[in-house]
Amino acid sequence: MARTTAPPSRPIRRRPVPGRRPVDVRGWLGGIRLSGFMAIMLGLVVLAAFVLVPTIGTYVDQRQQIAALEAAVKLSREEVADLKAQRERWQDPAYITTQARERLYYVKPGEVVYLVDNDLPPELAPQEQAPVSDQVEAAETDWMSQLVRSVTEAGLAQTVAPITFGVPDDTSTDPAPTGGTPTP
Repeated sequence: MARTTAPPSRPIRRRPVPGRRPVDVRGWLGGIRLSGFMAIMLGLVVLAAFVLVPTIGTYVDQRQQIAALEAAVKLSREEVADLKAQRERWQDPAYITTQARERLYYVKPGEVVYLVDNDLPPELAPQEQAPVSDQVEAAETDWMSQLVRSVTEAGLAQTVAPITFGVPDDTSTDPAPTGGTPTP
């Protein structure tokens, strides 16, 4: 069987590169045959890609969630261990006595307590605050426009809290009658 190629639409004039053979792209593409089996396999590969890509994305998201939950569980276990250690400390009478003395300033009968002010190191001491102004300054916003805006927004709100004052509690599970005369 003889191969036939379509004639070029216009002549291509290129300088030949020494040491390189010119490649006829049309001849190369003409040599590729697309059989029915190849088309079916290509379709299956594309279908598999469409099916697997979202699944892989879901898998990656779930792995991230699992890692976050494992970190939360680890943190919770550390907190539980700390709380158990603290509970064990509170079982010790000496610790309870120490905490009562430090936190509540409890003393035993006959003891004298001396409280020392400003006993903190300089880096832990509270910082000086700026002096308070003696002059009255005008507010930067108009209070009347803010009041009107607040009342307007409250009146136009879509959600309203149910009135609970003076309304009897409905403890029954039966729905209320919807029409007609009320039943005694």
